[in-house]
Amino acid sequence: MSVEIDLLEGLNSEQREAVEATEGYVRVIAGAGSGKTKTLAHRFAYIVNEVGISPSNILCVTFTNKAAQEMKARVRKLVEMGSVNDLICTYHGFCVKVLREDIHRLGYPQHFIIADKEDEKATLKEVFEELNLKSERATYKKVSDAIHQWKASPIAPNYIDNYINTYDTEKQSAFISFGETLPIPQNSYWQCYVKYLDKQKKGFVLDFDDLIHFTLHIFDRYPEVLEKWQERLDYIMVDETQDNSYVQWQMVKLLQQMHKNLFVVGDPDQCIYEWRGARPESLTSFDSEFKPCRTIILDRNYRSTPNILNVANSVIANNENRIHKELYTTKLSTNSVVHFHGKTEQEEGSFIAKTIIEQLNKGRRLSDVAILFRATYVSRYIEQALIKHKLPYMVYGGVRFFERREIKDVLSYLRMLDRADDLSFKRVINLPSRKLGKVFLTALQEVATAEKTTLYNALLRHINEAPFNKKGAKEFVELIEGIKLDMAGKSISDITQMVLVSSGIEEIYRTEGDEERLDNIKELISSIALYEENNANEENLSLASYLQDIALYTNLDYQKESDAVKIMTIHQAKGLEFPVVFVAGMSEGIFPSERTIRERKRNGLEEERRLAYVAFTRAEEELYITESEGYNFEMRSNKYPSRFIFEIKRSLLVRQGQLSRELEESAKSYISRSERGLTASEESDTFAEGMTVLHKLFGKGKVLRINDKEESVVVQFDNGLTKHLSLEKATSVLTIVG
Repeated sequence: MSVEIDLLEGLNSEQREAVEATEGYVRVIAGAGSGKTKTLAHRFAYIVNEVGISPSNILCVTFTNKAAQEMKARVRKLVEMGSVNDLICTYHGFCVKVLREDIHRLGYPQHFIIADKEDEKATLKEVFEELNLKSERATYKKVSDAIHQWKASPIAPNYIDNYINTYDTEKQSAFISFGETLPIPQNSYWQCYVKYLDKQKKGFVLDFDDLIHFTLHIFDRYPEVLEKWQERLDYIMVDETQDNSYVQWQMVKLLQQMHKNLFVVGDPDQCIYEWRGARPESLTSFDSEFKPCRTIILDRNYRSTPNILNVANSVIANNENRIHKELYTTKLSTNSVVHFHGKTEQEEGSFIAKTIIEQLNKGRRLSDVAILFRATYVSRYIEQALIKHKLPYMVYGGVRFFERREIKDVLSYLRMLDRADDLSFKRVINLPSRKLGKVFLTALQEVATAEKTTLYNALLRHINEAPFNKKGAKEFVELIEGIKLDMAGKSISDITQMVLVSSGIEEIYRTEGDEERLDNIKELISSIALYEENNANEENLSLASYLQDIALYTNLDYQKESDAVKIMTIHQAKGLEFPVVFVAGMSEGIFPSERTIRERKRNGLEEERRLAYVAFTRAEEELYITESEGYNFEMRSNKYPSRFIFEIKRSLLVRQGQLSRELEESAKSYISRSERGLTASEESDTFAEGMTVLHKLFGKGKVLRINDKEESVVVQFDNGLTKHLSLEKATSVLTIVG
């Protein structure tokens, strides 16, 4: 006999209203920490227990598998029949269920293969080799991104018709136009697309995007399949609606058409995936598209202190594209939010470490603390400070900075120049590939063992003898010995640059289009330059001394204890909460990201501000915002405090560290110039390549290109002159005539 559960007990009035609103179109704007998951779980259970609907007739789509598992666990405790089916899932999970039932209509087996990112990269590598595309012409990531964008584009020809039947070459011109910005021949780009799809088709392989597109394709071509699922799903609930993509939202709209019971939950202020295709207007414009619509706002926060919420509210209020709400709490707390300004990164890292120690002395656990940052490379000096102060930490969802593949690759090459140990040799002998396989390495190992020497020394001694006189082996020896000859008298950072260029490993990451790895390499160079600066007076400063010192941070024996400080990016922190949160590296250009603002203008800036809002609202009891002076290699300028810090009311922050009035004024001036540049960039949208314009001094001309990075419009005038005109002034000095 089951125990009756009161599903409305413990809910506030807004949560209760959402749970009881079972019919029609309902939109819930759920602020951070407002009990969104609890509300969703109770509503699902309410529909089962009170309305009497079977769980197999309720679809609840979540953004991540982790969220789906958490939702299932909560619902199981609330549903009287004690079990739920698999329709609490992600979009991809739902599509797999549809395809297993109906993909046979397209001639595919029920158990098709689902490709991950590494599978995609391997396929594109084959395509590049077959088309003889050189790495300097394109990257796997650029081509992959363009193919995915094309597949997802609502204006694209239906690629699945081509995929399954024959390629329609008449559609080639539209596809070429879509990809013409790529630095490879347009015909090669079309061939990339065709070959990629052809390789997938031969193996009955679908990538993650295909799961959704194939499902929609079946719904479109086989109305009886769509009707079957529409009839089956009496109620549809959508979590994190602000993060839905165009095609995900199209699916929701199709599925709800029969019963018209659609319940959407989300927070436009936490939309941080627009760069990945999220469309927050699915939520913000929901009431215009689905009528009549009932909107419920959950703005009572159960997580954070009043001061933390006030800080978050004061920043997000600067965004224009949002539904107004202001989080509040009934918690009582006098803890202040701290802004720390360091003179150096080391000082910033030291502050974080010492503050954590103070928290431990107050009775906190290490696992109570999280350190968040916008860019992964910021973790470098934080990790160094934590290790120095013997504070165990865990990199959430990733690896430690000095254990990252690209960093270990560079350090291994540097060790080859110093000691040429066997571990480093094995790591880089085929990086990039020199076609020195297992047979070669086994023979070399036998010689090295017999002669009681290292693998590299054995290769040096026998390089002109078979089987070691291979082209790749000779090139590797020439590379190492050549750098050794050239490195005399050079700085460690100069030697590192030589390694990056001469070895070809920087080109590998550039070919892959992996910006994060390239950023990490830049950060390594930055840290080496800082090491040289801090040790400038040391007599024995050398590559050998650097490698010895850095070994502290690359020690693989350092234990990852379960009770450890969590460090992670803000994207990884979404949905999590911690008693104590540090938001580190809050410098202009890092956070907000200069790259995001450059590429996406004001939309990018608003998303960066939402990221700050997400970061601040992860904190339950104490929040520390930190940044430091120094040189920003990404921006190629001095570091200034983030504009988001200045958007916080001064009275809400306790400032620590020495932030001079001069630096503060310089920062505000720098930010003001950036804002003017942003406005100018938006004004550039009025100009387009090929447009005919008239200048009062130079006469008629044609726009050659818009250079957002330099903030200029490049115009070639009929009198033969070519001018770079400031975007800020272009609208006032140029008249569009055609």
